[in-house]
Amino acid sequence: MPSDGSITHLLEKLRAGDPAAAQQLWERYFRRLVALARKKLQGAPRRAADEEDVALSAFDGFCRCAEQGRFPDLVDRESLWRLLVVLTARKAANLVRDEARLKRVPRGAGGGQESEDGLLDRVLSREPDPEFAAEMAEVCRRLLRKLADAELESVALRRMEGYTVEEIAVQLGRAPRTVKRWLAIIRGLWESEGVM
Repeated sequence: MPSDGSITHLLEKLRAGDPAAAQQLWERYFRRLVALARKKLQGAPRRAADEEDVALSAFDGFCRCAEQGRFPDLVDRESLWRLLVVLTARKAANLVRDEARLKRVPRGAGGGQESEDGLLDRVLSREPDPEFAAEMAEVCRRLLRKLADAELESVALRRMEGYTVEEIAVQLGRAPRTVKRWLAIIRGLWESEGVM
């Protein structure tokens, strides 16, 4: 049986949704993640986000996925550190890529579109500025109008809020298979808009 302070025990508590476990893991890994992000971002031009933003975004993504049971092979400190390294390196690479893209094509220039990963990183890394929030609200309204069906819109909104297929099925009184079919329809409609 692992001790209360062991990484294995903290991972079990994190999977169970214990925020104190996430806080303890964050305190143990914060400095190392920031140092890793700083190394990955070295020499890259940065605007609003920095190594702390990268570390926080990577750790937040890890916690969310761990609570959803997405890392079943994660059992000890070695596997945890390997995973955090990969997540942090990806976040840093995405930031460098997106910052370079923003530098090449100024916002509002009309010459290119920011990728979905870039948009997501911007949302997760800091509070959006009013212009960005208005852009995202308009994109969401446009995509929801494209669905032209109240049930599809309801499913899409719940999915955007983070509900699982099973949770949506219970809320709507439908079978999970039906919700999955609706999500496939939504993806198809949104792919035609170039979003997915």
